[in-house]
Amino acid sequence: MAGQFESRGAGASSSSGPFHPAHPDPRSQLSANSLRTLSGRISTMAGSSVTEGAAERLGYITRVQSFSACHRLHSIHLSDEENKRVYGKCNNPNGHGHNYKVEVTVCGKIDAHTGMVMNLTDLKARIEEVIMIPLDHKNLDKDVPYFAKVVSTTENVAVYIWDHMVKLLPPSLLYEIKIHETDKNIVIYRGE
Repeated sequence: MAGQFESRGAGASSSSGPFHPAHPDPRSQLSANSLRTLSGRISTMAGSSVTEGAAERLGYITRVQSFSACHRLHSIHLSDEENKRVYGKCNNPNGHGHNYKVEVTVCGKIDAHTGMVMNLTDLKARIEEVIMIPLDHKNLDKDVPYFAKVVSTTENVAVYIWDHMVKLLPPSLLYEIKIHETDKNIVIYRGE
């Protein structure tokens, strides 16, 4: 093993080449306090123990819900000809339907006592109230007053769900509404 370590002359860089224990770079030395702090952070990050004053952790919970509804893409702000040009077959006067899949995501601190960001039973109840009761098996344009003057695009359905869900959840908990209109068409809305 002789010759495994190379010695360095004065001014030589210690950032390249093998480490020599007899001549450690003083820039790499950590104080005892720094080591204790680092050790505490590592054990907390590893989940070995959480002490008073330790950083709180954020969690994201997503609940998926499906609903079926029909609609017609038609804007009261456009002429019939413009509506046909903009929306194509989705402007069919008799409408068309979708099996929507909605993902409601909340984000918050993981409670130290319950271990939860939010009780999923409560989130399920809010989803029932905001999505299932007013939207499932409905004609969005005719059965949901919001869409009497707002085009029932999936973007606007996401805004509708966000605006109603945010009123029922604790402040700043709602993170994202994601709607799969089809397997290939997905809309995300985060309240911006």
